[in-house]
Amino acid sequence: MADEQQSLEDLKDALGEAGVATGIVSSDDALPEPQIDELGRSYATGKRKDAVARVWIKRGIGQIKVNGKTSEIYFARPVLRMILTQPLVATNRASEIDVVCTVKGGGLSGQAGAVRHGISKALVLFEPDLRPTLKKGGFLTRDSRVVERKKYGRRKARRSFQFSKR
Repeated sequence: MADEQQSLEDLKDALGEAGVATGIVSSDDALPEPQIDELGRSYATGKRKDAVARVWIKRGIGQIKVNGKTSEIYFARPVLRMILTQPLVATNRASEIDVVCTVKGGGLSGQAGAVRHGISKALVLFEPDLRPTLKKGGFLTRDSRVVERKKYGRRKARRSFQFSKR
């Protein structure tokens, strides 16, 4: 173990600046640069079931707009609004970040999950040091469960037609 560590140090010294410039030597402490546009926003796409959300976040007072409406109007159920704010609450940014998003496809539950996924990804691009908190909460993982397709010769995806013995 110590020999491997020493050989790694020797390699770093031998490569010097050229190794860092070519990306051969990586630093564990280095965080990626925040990806913020000229308007001070970060953008990400979130997905859940058939819903796709395009999310922009920026510094603000904590407003969430979905398809031009406030989140209270668009997502009437409190559970759906709670799903939206989970990544912001987990990172203590609920009153500091404004969210503007457009969402298409699926139902309200899938759309809420897509917006949550998009907010989480945009937060990581906005402040890369929030990644461990969001990763631990499971907000960066895309929920890949989708509706199973209907098969030929069946009533639904798995349900058969009723069997009649006579």
